[in-house]
Amino acid sequence: MNKLFASAQAALDGIVKDGQLLAVGGFGLCGIPEALIAALRDSGAKGLTVVSNNAGVDGFGLGQLLETRQIRKMISSYVGENKEFERQYLANELELEFTPQGTLAEKLRAGGAGIPAFFTRTGVGTLVAEGKELREFDGHQYVMERALNPDVALVKAHIADKSGNLIFRRTARNFNPACAMAGQVTVVEVEQIVEVGELDPDSIHLPGIYVHRIVHNPNPEKRIEKRTIRPAA
Repeated sequence: MNKLFASAQAALDGIVKDGQLLAVGGFGLCGIPEALIAALRDSGAKGLTVVSNNAGVDGFGLGQLLETRQIRKMISSYVGENKEFERQYLANELELEFTPQGTLAEKLRAGGAGIPAFFTRTGVGTLVAEGKELREFDGHQYVMERALNPDVALVKAHIADKSGNLIFRRTARNFNPACAMAGQVTVVEVEQIVEVGELDPDSIHLPGIYVHRIVHNPNPEKRIEKRTIRPAA
């Protein structure tokens, strides 16, 4: 099976539709699938619900999809770096399912593992638990959280072989493996592609069984979210 596609646009062709649930890897601007997000913007798909730790920044990453009003709802744990996100939410133009970061990661991991729901103490007694089932275990209250099974997952990795076995680079690993596992169709953007057999099996972070399509993007922009420098002497 050939998993390689000539471009990000080609990789999304036929699988991205209006109203879908998508998971997008990354943490801030670290490890985001830049080319795939841009291709999703250019696809014109709208009414999307997007699962991601955050929503990029104004004008970059998922922030591009907010500007084009393609996102209907965000399922996120952090929303503090995007003024357009804030504006849309406060104006009731964007739905937000605010989710604790660990819970969000586990909802994706559970989706990939075939676990429909789980119980956690995180959020008990807060708005996070409203409308959800509560149950007591060993004298403590727990809230039930449903797993996430996105229609499509967009993922960034450092190296892939042609079967889709992936290696992530340092902190860019973040939410990417969980998103890849949870997606019903997973598209990965990578900087390097090697032949099958070239990767040390013990170095592989995610097996290719979770990956359906691969796009080569050898020169991503890799913006720095906040640059802090020492004042000149």
